[in-house]
Formats: sequence, structure tokens, C-alpha cells
Amino acid sequence: MKLPQSLYSVYERNLASGIPREKLPQHIGVLVDGNRRWAALAGESTKQGHQAGADRILEFLGWCRDLGVPMVTLYMLSTENLKRSSQELADLVEVIEGFVERLSGAQLARICPVGQLESLPVSLQESFDRAVAATASLEGLQVNVAVGYGGRQEIADAVRSLLLEAADQGLSLRELAESMTIDDISSHLYTRGMPDPDLLIRTSGEQRLSGFMTWQSAYSEFYFCEALWPDFRRVDFLRALRDYAQRQRRFGS
Repeated sequence: MKLPQSLYSVYERNLASGIPREKLPQHIGVLVDGNRRWAALAGESTKQGHQAGADRILEFLGWCRDLGVPMVTLYMLSTENLKRSSQELADLVEVIEGFVERLSGAQLARICPVGQLESLPVSLQESFDRAVAATASLEGLQVNVAVGYGGRQEIADAVRSLLLEAADQGLSLRELAESMTIDDISSHLYTRGMPDPDLLIRTSGEQRLSGFMTWQSAYSEFYFCEALWPDFRRVDFLRALRDYAQRQRRFGS
């Protein structure tokens, strides 16, 4: 049964007030899943589904800013997406470009693309270049947009970068192998210099990470939500935060 709007608002306020500020995650990763299924159920085109998802992301980032969450990473374009049909990929790229321009224009957050950026269409690379420059001085929320991203590819690229760096320094493979640490690999990831995510949220009912932040999520908390991303509400987000706040994080111990 659907609650009347007045009761729904009271429930939402109670949820928000019951989450201790000191227990909010400092970095949230989100797999914005379900846009295509939402479009199919609504009788809309796949492109319109992706557009509805992009609109929801802008709302979601406003919720994060209002709550004081300092960092969000969005999984928007995987390496597998880049292999889709040319028209579907073109539509998705157009939606992402529009989203990046709107986010930049809103001056809501610093924008940082993460992924194999050289594999992206030139127009999307240029959109990110403009957005990064336009938001670089903003304080508060930072939004990392994972595009051309795959967790296994990220680790392979990090190791490759580490090997090339060692070669430039004149180190042998044996010397590198004997000295290499976890931090060495971390420092060559797409997300180098950023904290690992505290909480990963995936919508649409799927309970897997699909290669998202494979390395960084070793000690993350996971939250899976049945709602398709365009239907994801602030109350769904607050429930995820409440669930996170109630967990006792062990970091492998």
C-alpha cells in the first residue's frame, strides 16, 4: 500500500534524523543499474531510459551534498558498454555528455573521470576536459565518473604502468618483484590518491559488482536495492545509509 505523501514525508524525515552523521560513509560507489529495464517496462526507448537515469543521478548527488557525503563514484560506462551496437553506444555517449555538461553547469561538485579515458569517443573526452576545468576549484562533493571502466582492466593497466615506471628507473623485473607492495599497485590505479569506497550501492536487484572497483572494494560494505535506478528514491538512499550505519566494519579482521 502506498503511503499518503504527508506520511511518506514524515517517514523520510525520521529516517534521515536517525542516521548518525559520524557514521555516514565518506565515499559511496553506485552502480546505476536498471535503466534499460525501466525503459522496457515504460514502453520507452533505451535512450530515454538512460536519460531518466541521468536525471536521477543529478537528484542523487543533491542528496549526497545535502547530507555532507564528500565523495561519490558512479559506474556509468563499462568497457563492455563500449562493445555495444554503434547506435546504442552513440545514444549512451550522448546522454553521458549531456549529464556531464549539466553537472558542470550546476557547479554541484568537482568532476573527475576515471577509467581508460583514451578508449572513449573524442567528443566525450572533450566534455570531461571542459567539466574538469570548470569545476576544479569547487569545494565539498567530488564526483568520480567511471567511464570506459572495468575492474580487471584497471588492475592490468596499473601493473603495466608499474612495470613501465620500473623500466624507466632502470630496475630489473626481479628487483621490482622483490620490492613491490600493495600500495605500489594502488598508486597506479585509475583512482589513485582517492580513498577506497566505504559503501557500494547497486540498484535493480542484481547482487554482483560486475567489475566495479574490484581492487578498491576489498573491505567495502555492499547494499543491493530492488528499485530500478530511475525509480530510486531518497528514502531508498536513506535506508541504505541506515543499514550501513548499523553495520560493524571489520576490515578483514
